[in-house]
Amino acid sequence: GRSFLTILGIIIGVAGVIIIIALGAGAQSLVLGQVTKLGANLLSVQPGKSDENGPPAQLFGIVITTLTKDDADALNDRIRVPHAEAIVASVMGSASVTWQNRTIDTNFTATQSTYPQVTAFDMQEGVFFDSQQSEGGANVAVLGYSVWEQLFENTGVDPIGQVVKIRSSSQTEAGGIPLRIIGVVEKRGTAFFQDMDDMIFIPLVIGQQQLLGIRYVQAISMKVDAAENVDSTINDIKTVLDQRHRIKKPSDTDYTIRNIEDAVSILSTVTNALRLFLTAMAAIALIVGGIGILNIMMATVAERTREIGLRKAVGASNAEIRAQFLFEAGVLTFFGGIIGIALGILISFLLYLLMIYLGYDWAFIVSIKSILLAIGVSILTGVIFGLYPAIKASRLDPIEALRYE
Repeated sequence: GRSFLTILGIIIGVAGVIIIIALGAGAQSLVLGQVTKLGANLLSVQPGKSDENGPPAQLFGIVITTLTKDDADALNDRIRVPHAEAIVASVMGSASVTWQNRTIDTNFTATQSTYPQVTAFDMQEGVFFDSQQSEGGANVAVLGYSVWEQLFENTGVDPIGQVVKIRSSSQTEAGGIPLRIIGVVEKRGTAFFQDMDDMIFIPLVIGQQQLLGIRYVQAISMKVDAAENVDSTINDIKTVLDQRHRIKKPSDTDYTIRNIEDAVSILSTVTNALRLFLTAMAAIALIVGGIGILNIMMATVAERTREIGLRKAVGASNAEIRAQFLFEAGVLTFFGGIIGIALGILISFLLYLLMIYLGYDWAFIVSIKSILLAIGVSILTGVIFGLYPAIKASRLDPIEALRYE
């Protein structure tokens, strides 16, 4: 029992190493999955100037009105922006959606007909609104998968053609805007920690004028025809917007252009910093475990002084005594490492199941490298912290040791 309590620090430290490496691999797979889902050749133009390596100004809740639908129309010029495959302007917000006696709180995206081309998704049934419905502000809506589930699943009612009423969270009056459902988007999961299925899509004009009462847009997204043309397209966007916004020097810039790969790079930096921090915590646990090994081995030397004296009296050398106690310390940490590995794999698997349950594209990855590293570190800890007690035991005088009470 005392030995188990002693190696508990080793168990926690080794389990921490396994979990951290598994979490890092899972996070990397998640980030790469987001790129695959959204596309590496996706650009986002957002209002307000922000630091290239920092978050957009909108993230701090600042309302910035420097982008308009006319800006998006100007960027749709294939002569000035030749590599733009599709462009879409959008605004977002939260809303209540009601159908018959069912009301749910969800998010809305007011956008244009080119939205499916930019974000690359398919329809489960029905269609997305076309350019005529989008530009004319038709009272139509497309439901995200989870919105469809909450409103229509198990009702036996085909949502296509049904009328829902939508009311933004800022509107206090009862009722809402009636919208006819024309489509349901297939299940998409999460992208950059946002549930892509908890969404209702409506024409941009409806969202701007009737729900939010604004004239500006919150983002302009652009799909570039090839990843290698992203940098040149960014320069083209700057040329068009600088001219439209009468920007004469960089400090006057009132917009920010972001590449999906930039977001991935920021996320990777965050996850790597987190992994480094957690690794340091695991290292501290290993050091604590090593001190525990040191203490129990010192106590063992004291308790077995007569045994050591007897062994030396019948011919055991100092090296053999050292080897005995180093071996014992190594065995303790080895079994601590094995238990820690089993615990780390179990916790990593449970975390994997949790992330899958939450809808993230998480991978369960426990590499042989991490297991070997954990075993090696645990044994090395035992050897390092068991060395002093072993040396002390080997230097005992056999006569004095045999007299020890």
